[in-house]
Amino acid sequence: MWITCKFPFNMETLDFQKFASYSKPGPRYTSYPTAVEFGPHFQEADLIEAFDRSNPQIPLSLYFHLPFCKSACYFCACSVIYTNSQAKKERYIIYLQKELDLLKQYLDTKREVVQLHFGGGTPTFFNATQLEIIIQSIYSLFSNFSSKAELSCEIDPRHFTFEQMQVLKNQGFNRLSFGIQDFDPVVQRAVNRLQSFELVQEKVQWARDCGIHSINFDLIYGLPFQSIQSFEQTLLKVLKLDPDRLAVFNYAHVPWIKHTMKIDPKTLPSPEQKLELLQFLIAFLKDHGYEMIGMDHFAKKDNELYKALQNKELRRNFQGYTTQKFSQTIGVGVTSIGEGLDYYTQNFKDLKHYEQALDNRHLPVERGIVLSAEDRLRKEVIMHLMNNLEIDFASIERAFNIDFKAHFKEALKMLKPYEQDGLLTLSDTGLKTSATGAMLVRNIAMVFDSYLKTHQGEKRFSQTL
Repeated sequence: MWITCKFPFNMETLDFQKFASYSKPGPRYTSYPTAVEFGPHFQEADLIEAFDRSNPQIPLSLYFHLPFCKSACYFCACSVIYTNSQAKKERYIIYLQKELDLLKQYLDTKREVVQLHFGGGTPTFFNATQLEIIIQSIYSLFSNFSSKAELSCEIDPRHFTFEQMQVLKNQGFNRLSFGIQDFDPVVQRAVNRLQSFELVQEKVQWARDCGIHSINFDLIYGLPFQSIQSFEQTLLKVLKLDPDRLAVFNYAHVPWIKHTMKIDPKTLPSPEQKLELLQFLIAFLKDHGYEMIGMDHFAKKDNELYKALQNKELRRNFQGYTTQKFSQTIGVGVTSIGEGLDYYTQNFKDLKHYEQALDNRHLPVERGIVLSAEDRLRKEVIMHLMNNLEIDFASIERAFNIDFKAHFKEALKMLKPYEQDGLLTLSDTGLKTSATGAMLVRNIAMVFDSYLKTHQGEKRFSQTL
């Protein structure tokens, strides 16, 4: 079945070749400065100082990285450890508890917690009993959870039991994010991620039967063998399951990561085909009640994410878009990233070094960065753009006591070609992307990134299209 969609832009007048020419390596801007700027000069003492100067009135967001997977999904660029060992999981829980025990020495754990997220890896690689132990360890330290806190967990439907579902519900979790990617078995085989629609349907129903109705699906466009026709079938199946949110990511082929080399580049859609896929899915989802949020999320109009967008209260962090006001993120576990008003910190990526630091009673900080005043200004500009697809000059000027057009004179000059190509409008009061420009918001944000010129020619980032 072919469904006719009303596109939010004129496909007939869109110059595909010219538009695709904008595709170049660029950050996703889950942070600014981006993680490639984090350095070893930032160590445990710097994080402790950052904790000391943090505002106790700012709430906390907790991120726990549960890194284990049974097998590699070839599209994945996350920090993952492949194993079937039960002993490794038990050992990892012990070290999470050691890290929590250290954190209480330096952090006011009575501060309000507004967000808790389990990411991976595969969080549900840990069995029901192990998940309960981890959650109880968190609650024993952080007891002041907001009544409106979002407690979420990433779910691999292939490794998810009803017992795990019950534990998450009983421990207060209220949002689940299912890794779907694509329902086409041809695509699934190409990326080593076989899971049937019926399997996913069963697991989603479990969640609803247990009273968890806040459901997110992760999809990816640009995977091997994808076409508009095949992706339409995936989207039709998604509609049957009726999630309230979708995250639809652009597949980033990064062949310098070993397992992604198992994907044959010849099977990937071209930049022009990816653009057509993106246009199709935006129009399809809009026709079926899902509004585009930022650059890669979609939500129903009655969802709090859409309401936050309308009220210009949307925020973006390493877990994606959120309705929470700014919170200090505490990252726990190997490779976890933390964030404060003026710093980022990242734990050791290597499990051995992570454990050694904790054995020696040190916070497992590998690298990070303290933000300068200029960094904080540019972070606000870029995040405002990524969240709202526009920049209000006056709000930035008030917050940072600058003249926006004078301070960013060169950046605004660099945006003129984007304006000429119909990707944005510039006025005396601000900048606003067009419907087509929203698909290139990463490119537009790059104009305000003062670090990019130092990485020209380096394999640091995925393609923007």
